[in-house]
Amino acid sequence: MSKIPSPESIEFVEKRHLSFRHPLTKLALKVQSEACFYLGKFLRSEGFVELRPPIISPCTDPGIRGAKHAVIDFYGKKYKVTASMIMHKQLAITAFDKIFAFSPNVRLEPLETVKTLRHLVEFTQLDLEAAHYKKDQIMRLAERMLRYTIARVKKSCKEQLEELGRKLKVPKIPFKEISYAKAVDMLASEGFEVPFGKEISWDAEKFLSEKAKGFLWITDYPIGSRGFYDKRGEKFLIDFDLLYPEGFGEAISGSEREYELEKVKRNMREAGLDLSEYSWYLELLEHGIPSSAGFGLGIERFTRYLCGLKAVWQAAAFPKVAGVYSP
Repeated sequence: MSKIPSPESIEFVEKRHLSFRHPLTKLALKVQSEACFYLGKFLRSEGFVELRPPIISPCTDPGIRGAKHAVIDFYGKKYKVTASMIMHKQLAITAFDKIFAFSPNVRLEPLETVKTLRHLVEFTQLDLEAAHYKKDQIMRLAERMLRYTIARVKKSCKEQLEELGRKLKVPKIPFKEISYAKAVDMLASEGFEVPFGKEISWDAEKFLSEKAKGFLWITDYPIGSRGFYDKRGEKFLIDFDLLYPEGFGEAISGSEREYELEKVKRNMREAGLDLSEYSWYLELLEHGIPSSAGFGLGIERFTRYLCGLKAVWQAAAFPKVAGVYSP
């Protein structure tokens, strides 16, 4: 009989048909199930409507930090597997003011992401959008959502967390907030090279997360550093990332959205995008959509944090990691 692989080895992914029976899997997925239940319960209490997410579309999020899209032939036309449902969220708020979905995403990550221990090729993201919300409103919503869910999971999964040796703390709100510029200065003083205007590297992000005393917001990213859909302010993007404490890295990424047709087209051109690939989305904007703000929360990363796991693949039922063939 084959030996059950160690959770810390890549064979845990490759031999998932064997490793699923490892005790860690049952503990982590029970916590994940409870977390998703309470995330949904909280959002419904705030007036959000849950939708079923898209799997394929003629276009999807181009701002995926070095990853590539998975492309399929759809009856002779090119479709992409969803990398995030950002544009579909803006579509959905033409009918509902507040929506959320547990959205499956596929991003063909570079091979080196295996070493980060926090990148999956296939993952689930809690995606939400709220019409007429501003940045501060959606950030405060995220704080309340996380505090509520962590408190409920700590109580309902007490046995599982004890077996995992995880002492989960319910965070205090509001979370600490620093600007992108301050984060870059802090990193430079510690020997990290982060070119201003570029995304903070994974190792630098992990460092900030390790040094944080609690959850940490990073706001005001430079114009041009992120996706075309992030709304521009006078000097910065009106956006934000949230880092977990304890070195677990990014929790949330979001923004107020650019929603005016000409501004979106300008941003797309500056990013070098082919506008013809976004025809349905641009037609949507031509008809007009509400202003909004939203964010995404990776479910497997959230589970990793809740359980105190070493690798994100330990928090996925059927993990897919760059370059590793698995069930």
